[in-house]
Amino acid sequence: MVRSVGPAGLERIELKRLTQRLGQLFTVLQEAAEAQMAEVPGAWVPPVDVCETADAICLRIELPGVLASQIKIGLNGNKLRIYGEKKKRDARKRIISHLCSERSYGHFNRAVPLRWTISVKDARAELSQGVLLIYLPKIKDRRGSEFKIPIVETD
Repeated sequence: MVRSVGPAGLERIELKRLTQRLGQLFTVLQEAAEAQMAEVPGAWVPPVDVCETADAICLRIELPGVLASQIKIGLNGNKLRIYGEKKKRDARKRIISHLCSERSYGHFNRAVPLRWTISVKDARAELSQGVLLIYLPKIKDRRGSEFKIPIVETD
């Protein structure tokens, strides 16, 4: 049986949805702030885009001038860490001094909080034209599910 909801009921439903969405956004911002605080002092932080599809999490990290051999990716608990070092190229012999230098060199470090259950064995990363693409397939979270455990009878 379908029961009609009056205007006050619709307002409550929309308010509840808005409250849930704001709670989710607040959680994401809080996780990002915590990850930012955990950064290594003196290291530069590459910009990251995190996107979610129905079956995966995709990250795009800008690392211009960095070789794949200079990048390390680690997963610890619910955080993905991208770190390494961008080597400064040797100065040319004719340069007396730099008038402007805005590019970052040295160690870099970025921690991205993960709120999803991911399949680590199916994860992959690719570096192309200074952009690191990380693909993390999601798996169904089985917490809270009931699993049957077979019982073996022994004499």
